[in-house]
Amino acid sequence: MPQQVRIDAWVWAVRLYKTRTAAAAAVKAGHVKLNGVAIKPSSPVVVGDRVRVWVDHRLYDVEVTRLISKRVGAPIARECYVDHSPPPPPKEILASQPRRDRGAGRPTKKERREIDRLRGHP
Repeated sequence: MPQQVRIDAWVWAVRLYKTRTAAAAAVKAGHVKLNGVAIKPSSPVVVGDRVRVWVDHRLYDVEVTRLISKRVGAPIARECYVDHSPPPPPKEILASQPRRDRGAGRPTKKERREIDRLRGHP
């Protein structure tokens, strides 16, 4: 078992990102924080570190319990961290948010004015 693993390899190996490239890009963009600090993709992870990951509009807060550098199955991957993430919002809240029809394109000027009026902008 390795003593330390690259952060991009670890978040990919525990299946928080689908590809290693996506994991490295997310770390570079600042979507992955190690112990509350933005880091580089080559930064090492050790057991006991806290990793905060923003992926698919959701925040994951995990504590490293085991180091792996190769991708494994989902049941084994879940054993490599302790999940401290906040629960996702209820589906009722997500369903109540207004959404545009897929493919409707950009709102027209009239629609933008109506949106501004609803939000309380002059």
